[in-house]
Parts: sequence; C-alpha cells; structure tokens
Amino acid sequence: MLKDLSKRSNAPEILDDFQAGPKNLKSVFDDINRVNKILGGNSITINAVADLMEKNPRTSYVILDMGCGDGAMMRGVAQHCRRHNISASFIGVDLNKDVLEIAKKESMDFPEISFVQQDILKLDPSDYSCDILLSTLTMHHFTNEQLLIFVNKFTQLAKIGVVINDLQRSVWAYYLFKMFSLIFIKTKVAKIDGLISITKGFLKSDLISYAQKIPSVQHHIHWKWAFRYVWVMQPNRLNSI
Repeated sequence: MLKDLSKRSNAPEILDDFQAGPKNLKSVFDDINRVNKILGGNSITINAVADLMEKNPRTSYVILDMGCGDGAMMRGVAQHCRRHNISASFIGVDLNKDVLEIAKKESMDFPEISFVQQDILKLDPSDYSCDILLSTLTMHHFTNEQLLIFVNKFTQLAKIGVVINDLQRSVWAYYLFKMFSLIFIKTKVAKIDGLISITKGFLKSDLISYAQKIPSVQHHIHWKWAFRYVWVMQPNRLNSI
C-alpha cells in the first residue's frame, strides 16, 4: 500500500534536535548538499534571485537567508553575483549554533557573508532589513500556523522580494528518494529525515492557501524539478497567483 500523503505530517526530524556533535552534523549537510547539487535544488533559488535582480536593478544588494544551515545556498548565490559583477552582502540566520560554526568555516573565502544565531519565530522585523530574503528547505519544518507567522515577517523584511524553495509532498518523490538514497546518501540521518521532509512538504493548493492569507503581496508559485516548489513574493503589489 502506498504512503498516504494527503495531509502534511507533523513528525519531528532528527535534525530538529540533533545531538550527535558538529562532525556528524557536517556529514549530514554534506549529504544534503550532494543531493541538491545532483538534483539542481540550489539553481532554483539562484535563478529566482537573478530574476528579481534583473527586474529590480540596484548598485548593491543585501540578501538575508533565513534557516541558512551550513550556508551552501548563500555561497551559491554569492558565486553567481561574483560571476556577474553584482555587489552583494549576505546574512545567514539559523538557530543551530553548531551548524553556524560549520557555515563560518565553509564560508571563509566569502567575506561578503556573515551569520547570526536567531530563532526565526521570535525575530523582530525591525532588527533586520534586506533587499531579497531566501528560505530554502526550512518552511516544511514548521506547522501551518508557525510558517504563516514567519512568512508574514519575511514580507516586512524584504524590499524587493522573498524566495522560498521547498519540497513537494508527493508519493513519487517519496519512493524515488528511497531509491536515490541507497546510492547517493551516506548518513542514516539524511536518509530518514529526507523521507520525513517529503511527508511534511507541500501541495500547490497548500501554498496558494497560505498566499491568500498574505494580502497586498504579489505571489508566484511554480513547480520545479526535482519535486520542489519555488514561491516568490514581492511585497506592496497587487496579489496575483
């Protein structure tokens, strides 16, 4: 019998309360980054950011990454900016102290990137300001009620736009990930959490429902390979889904 994914799961992920130390944590993020590289997950966000920059030219940009993990996404966007001679500074925000230490070490060649330890749900919009806000594979960790709290805050923080990149809740994705992980994923944590993450992912109808609760914002929601949604919000414009 196939897995029932008609509703979002609320099962906790191991990474939500990881206690195995920085070395093991880095191994898990190495797995996550390998999956994103093979399946093109990071390019979804990079392309969306590039599109926002093209439509909203500035002499420089401040980019905020909420739930930045080990900083891989910011490094990818920073490399894009360097290749295209775009001036940008980056701030990565995450609650996990150990993952931020990993992020700092991995980002030593990127002086334009800095990091802050912060609970997203408790952040005060007045403490941060940015042109573009990123959130990648973070939203599915939260309940529907929680994510609406921080997504509303995101639209207050970002002057140009918000780019959310997260998982589609799909039976195809669930079983294909099982097979994929046998070859490409080394850690047990990444294998287990990967499947849980998919059960906590989203249908397009879910995202449209959230968008309808965030007025005066332009919403663009698109499916992307492999089993991702990119949700781009541009504040202070007419709502369009």
